Amino acid sequence: MDLKQLECFVRVAEFGGFTKASATLNLSQSVVSRQVRQLEVELQQHLLQRNGRGVTLTPAGARLFEHGQGILRQLQVAREDLQEQRDSPNGKVVIGLPPSIARRHTVGIVTEFQRLFPGCALGIKEGLSHSMREWLLLGRLDFALLYNPAQNSQLSFEPVQSEPLWLVSSANMPLPAEVELSTLGDYPLIIPSQPHSLRRLIESEAARYQVELNVRLEIDGIFSLLDLVAIGAGHAVLSQVALEGPYVPPGLHSAPIVNPTINTHLFVATANQRPLTRLAALTLGMVRGQMG
Repeated sequence: MDLKQLECFVRVAEFGGFTKASATLNLSQSVVSRQVRQLEVELQQHLLQRNGRGVTLTPAGARLFEHGQGILRQLQVAREDLQEQRDSPNGKVVIGLPPSIARRHTVGIVTEFQRLFPGCALGIKEGLSHSMREWLLLGRLDFALLYNPAQNSQLSFEPVQSEPLWLVSSANMPLPAEVELSTLGDYPLIIPSQPHSLRRLIESEAARYQVELNVRLEIDGIFSLLDLVAIGAGHAVLSQVALEGPYVPPGLHSAPIVNPTINTHLFVATANQRPLTRLAALTLGMVRGQMG
């Protein structure tokens, strides 16, 4: 498979057509079209469906698009890594953040990155832990912050911080000063669906202490979840970090879960087969500093 063919295909898929892809690649549309067609012939599969509005990916094309993004990203990383051996940090770094962390720290991370690394590019992708694990393995991220990640032989994890979980309720639903874990089943819960890392953590701790949970609603978005708690639709189990910021509706109150506490753990994850570039390593150190 020729890298030029792959790059042409990925750019066409990204832009949904040949016109913008050709301009980005600084090639004529006929050359780009020929490169993509040669790739289809080599793979013996149709990768694109052409229509009046542009192109869409076939199932085979969608799979190759995921792999292709990672391959091209890794090639870029290799070039930048070699360049950094003789120059100051340069190039681009892409990091993954959970929504609650992104909401609190994106502005600070971007501001500090631009101060420390002028001329370098930064990409930030928000996602859930299970999604960001896949992005790391595909080469779409340099590193990611993950909550309670499942072990994976292809990834390395380093702890960043731990936080206890609290039961969160609306103002008109009273709570004791502390919530015993053994009583957690008495509260109708609004929690994320599987395989969300928070859901896995809550269920594993409840099962360990033989507590049967009462899950009323499964909501994956933190903002929608908090809005539902605020109107009394149920209770949430969250860290205090998730309750900070202007997006949190007024009137919520919370109590720590005790005997025992449930702690959520934040890790930085990297892919074993892709060492961090100098820029990525320096950015990781900066992000750790932003996390306090």
